[in-house]
Amino acid sequence: MNRLKKTLSDLKAAQKKALVTYFVNGDPRPSVSLKAMHALVEGGADIIEVGVPFSDPMAEGPVIQRGHERALEHNVSLKGTLALVKEFRKANSDTPVVLMGYANPVERMGYELFAAQAKAAGVDGLLTVDLPPEEAVELNKELVANGLESIFLLAPTTTEERMKKVVGLASGFLYYVSLKGVTGAGHLDVNAVKERVEKISSLTDLPVLVGFGIKDPESAKSIGANADGVVVGSVLVDAMGNAASESDEVICEKIINIVAPIRAGLDSLA
Repeated sequence: MNRLKKTLSDLKAAQKKALVTYFVNGDPRPSVSLKAMHALVEGGADIIEVGVPFSDPMAEGPVIQRGHERALEHNVSLKGTLALVKEFRKANSDTPVVLMGYANPVERMGYELFAAQAKAAGVDGLLTVDLPPEEAVELNKELVANGLESIFLLAPTTTEERMKKVVGLASGFLYYVSLKGVTGAGHLDVNAVKERVEKISSLTDLPVLVGFGIKDPESAKSIGANADGVVVGSVLVDAMGNAASESDEVICEKIINIVAPIRAGLDSLA
C-alpha cells in the first residue's frame, strides 16, 4: 500500500488527526532541507509536503512567496527536490512525502518521466496547484501507473457540482483551503470550514485535510476537530526565513518547537 494511504488509514484507526507540514525545498538554503525533513518528523509530522520552488507561486501569500524566492536564489529545482526525497528515504522509509508545486516544471520534465523518477525517489503524492482536474487526466494516468496519489485543492468557492468532479479524480486525500485568498491570509471561520468539510466528506471516503491559516495548537485543534487532519505551512516557512542567519541546527530546533505543540494539540482531540 502507498505510504500515504497507509498512514492516513492507520491514523483513522487510531482516531488521530493527521499533521501535514509544509516547507519549500532549498529555503532558506539547500543544506537545511534534509535536516528539516527529519526535524519535522521528530516534531510529530505524519506527512511532509515539500514545496517545489517556482518563480510565480500564485496561490501563495507573501511569506511562502519569499520562501520560493530564497530557494530559487540557490537554483533549487524539481530535479533537486526529487534528489532531496531520495536522500530522505535513505534514513526514513515510512513517512509519506507529497510534492506541492506548479504544473510547469512537471510538464517540462514530462509526465511519464516525472512519475517514474518521483516513484524511484520515494515520493508518495503530488499536488499541482495550478493544474485544473480536467487537464490532469494524462498526468493522473502516469501517477496511478507508478502508485502515486493525485491530490487536489477544494476552495470555499468550489460549487457542489465541481466538488463531485474533483473528488472523482482525487486520491490520497482532499486538501480543503480554509480561506478565500492566498496562503497565510485572513482569519479562520471554524463553523464555515466545518460545514464545507462535512459537505466534501458526504461525497467521498477520502480523508479531508484542511490547510491555510493554521499556525498554532489552538487553530489546529479548532479545525482538526472537524477534519481528518491539518496542513501547517506559512508559520514554518516564516520561522525558517527569519532564522536564515542561524545554523541549520537552530533552524531545525525552531521548527520542532512549532510542530511539537501542534502535534500535542491535535492528539488532545483523540
